[in-house]
Amino acid sequence: MNLTGIHHIAIICSNYEKSKHFYTNMLWFPVIREVYREERDSYKLDLQLPDGTQLELFSFPEAPARPSYPEAQGLRHLAFSTTDILSVKKELEGKGVMVEKVRIDEHTNRRFTFFSDPDGLPIELYEE
Repeated sequence: MNLTGIHHIAIICSNYEKSKHFYTNMLWFPVIREVYREERDSYKLDLQLPDGTQLELFSFPEAPARPSYPEAQGLRHLAFSTTDILSVKKELEGKGVMVEKVRIDEHTNRRFTFFSDPDGLPIELYEE
């Protein structure tokens, strides 16, 4: 099997414009393309992450909410790596994003923290 990495991660948003603003203006992910699919009444926004991975944002009318608390089975969270967790935390907080206290992973001794996107999707910052 010749798997070479993750190509993209897809997220269905409850409020497309709010999520688009969050991922492009708060996290500064550049837009690759944005498409409106009339037959689905749905937007699809492709964003570029620094490592080449793409993030896809979708809007679907009346999509059910994902239960996060208590944690449900399935994808748990999205994690982004950084070399300076404190500066990223400070920048996000300066934009009004609530970021948890930085903790130390007891198994790797690396620093990490969490914040949420507009739909409450948990996003981790992990310092490498």
